[in-house]
Amino acid sequence: MITSPSSVRRSERSRRAILQSALDLCTERGYGHVTIEAIAARAGVSKKTIYRWWPSKGAVLLEAFSDALIDATPFVDTGDIGADLRAHVAGAVKLLSVPPFGPAYAGILSELHHDDLLARRLREELVDPRVEEAIGRLRSAQEQGQIPPGADLPLAVEMLYGPVYYRHVLRKPVQDEETIATLVNHVLRSLRAPGY
Repeated sequence: MITSPSSVRRSERSRRAILQSALDLCTERGYGHVTIEAIAARAGVSKKTIYRWWPSKGAVLLEAFSDALIDATPFVDTGDIGADLRAHVAGAVKLLSVPPFGPAYAGILSELHHDDLLARRLREELVDPRVEEAIGRLRSAQEQGQIPPGADLPLAVEMLYGPVYYRHVLRKPVQDEETIATLVNHVLRSLRAPGY
């Protein structure tokens, strides 16, 4: 079946309306009170349309969150790994600290324990690609001589993200600029990066 340009536009418009409706409802009602029925009604689509693209509300909100996270936390390379990591982590902290994204992600994480499909999608669609991008940025710094050869880059990524998600999941106060700088410095020092 050939898809016409107008149907592609309609599909993308519907997809965007669904994602935005899910986020809006999450802000208004809280993750636990969002339903596929409510998302469909708010977006002006049928439940069948939603289920054609996503298996659950968690999957809808995961896609909405992933889109926002990628936009808010790019992996830039200015030539200064410390500055780049501070900017990257600050973007993630900021996104997680405001509705609807913080509550949406907390809700998604709470569902992982009883939704194996959502857990797999989270790893495959969000976590694994972002970890690979982070490792790629650290590898670039390694090639520039800012991180020594042989440093454990995957572990460094876990050390960077771990405190951010620990605070988010336990609803502790978010890191400020100074705390983020300290975190980045500790991680780079653990890699024995020059100047840290």
